[in-house]
Amino acid sequence: MTAETVPSTCWECNATCGSLMTVEDGRVTRITPNRDHPASKGAFCAKGVRAVSEWTYGDDRLLTPLRRVGARGAGRWERVDWDVALDTMADGIAEVRSRYGPPSIAGAVSGAFFSRGAVVALLLRSIGSPNWMINQDLCGGCRAVSDRVTGLGITNGEDIENARCILLVGRNPREADPVQWRALATARARGARLVVVDPKRTHAADRADLWLRPRPGTDAAIALAMIHVLVAEGRHDRDFVSRWSVGFDALVERASHYPPAEAARLTGVPAEDIVSAARMYADGPSTFVSGHGIDAFSAGFQTFRAFHCLVAVSGNVDRPGGNRRVKRPPGFRQYIDLLHDPAFRLPEATERLTIGAERFPLWAGPRGWQTACHNPSVIDAILTGRPYPVRALYVSGVNIAVTYPDTRRTVAALESLDFLAVATQTMNPTAARADLVLPKTTTLEEEEVSLQPGGPCVSYTRAAHPPRGEARCDLDIAVELLDRLEARGALGTRLIPWRSQRELNVYLLGDSGITIEQLRATGFATFPWTHGDLETRPFATPSGKVELASSVLAELGLDPLPDLVAPACDDVGDALRAAYPLVLNTGEREKSYHHSRFREQAWLRALSPDPTLQIHPDDAAAVGVADDAWVALEVHGRPHGCRLRARVTDRVTPGTVSTGIGWWRPESPGPWHGALDVNVNAALAYGPPWDPVTGSADSRNIRCRVRPSSAP
Repeated sequence: MTAETVPSTCWECNATCGSLMTVEDGRVTRITPNRDHPASKGAFCAKGVRAVSEWTYGDDRLLTPLRRVGARGAGRWERVDWDVALDTMADGIAEVRSRYGPPSIAGAVSGAFFSRGAVVALLLRSIGSPNWMINQDLCGGCRAVSDRVTGLGITNGEDIENARCILLVGRNPREADPVQWRALATARARGARLVVVDPKRTHAADRADLWLRPRPGTDAAIALAMIHVLVAEGRHDRDFVSRWSVGFDALVERASHYPPAEAARLTGVPAEDIVSAARMYADGPSTFVSGHGIDAFSAGFQTFRAFHCLVAVSGNVDRPGGNRRVKRPPGFRQYIDLLHDPAFRLPEATERLTIGAERFPLWAGPRGWQTACHNPSVIDAILTGRPYPVRALYVSGVNIAVTYPDTRRTVAALESLDFLAVATQTMNPTAARADLVLPKTTTLEEEEVSLQPGGPCVSYTRAAHPPRGEARCDLDIAVELLDRLEARGALGTRLIPWRSQRELNVYLLGDSGITIEQLRATGFATFPWTHGDLETRPFATPSGKVELASSVLAELGLDPLPDLVAPACDDVGDALRAAYPLVLNTGEREKSYHHSRFREQAWLRALSPDPTLQIHPDDAAAVGVADDAWVALEVHGRPHGCRLRARVTDRVTPGTVSTGIGWWRPESPGPWHGALDVNVNAALAYGPPWDPVTGSADSRNIRCRVRPSSAP
């Protein structure tokens, strides 16, 4: 037996923690944190330690291509080799392309944070289609587009370790991000102050110097009130504002509508607490740490705009202890850079055909953040043929039948397609509807090169061994598929020039001076960088400055300034409020799972066997629900609900309930596998309303009610 310990990076979530893998006779037998990694510094979680290994070596792993032989969703498959599988896929795509045109083919993937997103996007572009769906309208998209429009170029809590004050808004790092949670604990131990804004009493709120508990969906008023206090008391950074921002006077006028007393009326947070929070934050350096709690709803963009403007006005931009602008080595490319590189773009006229581009141009199409589609509009196009038919779909690495809201409508769209191919590691409710299922590699079998702003560093994910069975990575699938499509005359311009993942990774490293050999030896590479390089690196806006009043938004006829958009759950009459007395928040994080991943693992199901709904003791008593009992959740205006197990706790605010997403049960009968029963998305709409910039639907701040139920 031979054993070797090699460095890598776990990228099962965006925490991307450095790891050390012990490989014995071609199998990973142990994964531990890499304490030398400059971004994660030894932080890690159970998913990285064990779940990825069990995913790779588990009995449920798909190791050969499967082709449907019965009715769609009937669960009847035949094993085929890759030649047959890729010919089947090429034939299906070519037929749809010939009949309906290239834009009738779409893709679905997590996004360009990982290589699979860029690969799928470039595959679709090579076919001639601009249409690919990403998950970020449901997670992180409002934050990213706000940052892009404002021009800050930051990510999230980049320099907690040097901050004097941490402003944590709508995030639960204890469950979601072990790197941030460790950094927060260390910062608190050295005396840094912590301000938490969250309706729920999270573990971070337990440790906070000041906890602001707003009514769901009203956080923007707190940010605007804090701006008002900073300016009124002369605590803003006059030098940064005058030299590096535009629109300050207009922002001050907007913030004047939100003095602390008015913000208190709107949010339910005492005015004196808002003032205290502003003063703590002003006594920096301070870093802003944001989370899912203010994202993924129809006012998420404006909420983030308010906080991003607060960061700018306070001067906490690219200084030690503030929010650091993203640093990268010269010559290095990120996956998202490929999407915007003219060498890999479609003609602008074609990109304008992207579904959703006309209504949400900063999300979809040529000006979009990742150029991706508006997901609910794609589902409509599949079902209605408007604005044009979408008849073929390639899904890779995502389980959209579970993770997209309005489960029944999403599945109806999948089942109506002329051709559906899914690349996955295990059978799931999305793959169960496919014509063709392709076995995908896991993290332990893939090589990735990525920039980690938190280091900052370039991180390396190492393929510990060749893929098991016949599994392939996304690039290998795409390369051979393009060969077959080209032979069938079903290709436009080939926009994937690399023949292997290694070639792509070398291309990304470019002229950075960092080599694959260096990364293989250490698992990461640091590079020189400086704080405050504002003179040499202008802000990425039309003005070259931080735009407190956005010229891009004004050009599009949208509000150029941040504002509070009242949540729909507040704008209801007494009768509806009485019938649906609770407000639902989703996105609850668990250490056990990452969205819909790892639900098939028995050890994780032992830790967290059922989806839970957190409910306050007073609300539970009012409807006769006991702790650990099953309840039926019903959302206003929706014909179907779901069942969840009650967790009676005073951590949630009276009048609110909270749950997670991604639940399905591999052991339940297919093709639904419980996705209609224990999945909160079965009870939700996928909008409208939609955020006017990102197109995000309301996945929180929703009127609902709860009643006792039997177990599913």
